[in-house]
Amino acid sequence: MSFVSLNNGVEMPILGFGVFQIPDAFACEKSVSEALEVGYRSIDTAASYGNEAAVGLAIKSSQIPRQEIFITTKFWVQGKGFEGTLAAFDTSMQKLQLDYLDLYLIHQPYGDVFGEWRAMGKLYHEGRIRAIGVSNFQPDRIVDLLNHTEVVPAINQVETHPFQQQITNQQFLQEHQIQMESWGPFAEGKNGMFENSVLASIAQAHGKSIAQIILRWLIQRGIVVIPKTVNRYRMVENFQIFDFSLTEGEMEMIQTLDTKTSSFFDHRDPTMVKWLGTRNIENGIV
Repeated sequence: MSFVSLNNGVEMPILGFGVFQIPDAFACEKSVSEALEVGYRSIDTAASYGNEAAVGLAIKSSQIPRQEIFITTKFWVQGKGFEGTLAAFDTSMQKLQLDYLDLYLIHQPYGDVFGEWRAMGKLYHEGRIRAIGVSNFQPDRIVDLLNHTEVVPAINQVETHPFQQQITNQQFLQEHQIQMESWGPFAEGKNGMFENSVLASIAQAHGKSIAQIILRWLIQRGIVVIPKTVNRYRMVENFQIFDFSLTEGEMEMIQTLDTKTSSFFDHRDPTMVKWLGTRNIENGIV
């Protein structure tokens, strides 16, 4: 396993395991348990996924020393600022059955972001969280946060895959010593991701799958990635990306696939902002 060093010196595995869209408790616990057996040591969940408790049970039953597992969860929009964030953190910790968290993220750039960030900073300085960061923040939102707060985010988790490569965004984050993390590395197979001829030709050249090529491309860019699957075979396959490298020419071939457009939705679209900002996670999974 390779690691990245966050801006506060915390080491984070560059490859982790995501649990988005696994709300079923049994399926989630089983998947996380299998991922840990395969060798994954970074697990990414969120309050809005509705599966923190299942993740916690899998971690506890694994009997892997706590310090060997890097655990991330995220805070949803309806936290109501400073006090709400502290309460939301306590709820997540109870569900995860943890004494401390490795990484806590603001899930969406809406609501009382500054109140949330102050609360997260308090928890960070108290040692209850090893690193804090954000998700789905555009560069202007990052700059606004930096202008009015003291702790620089360690991570920005954003949609990143061959059709939405975030090249300019990554350069911006690197300039501010913020680590980029990819969600949706396979774009859920949208736009023919797994039938793409460029990716298929590179996969054939290396005797690898298209999924492995995508993950290798991301980690060669220095981007943390958290693929999700409930299939153990795919878990193993996704983990086997450290025994080969893409050439500079192959990296350039993949760069030609960039559409600079989300395969899901625009976080600046007013309709989507309204929906995300009013979505109550107690009434449904986001």
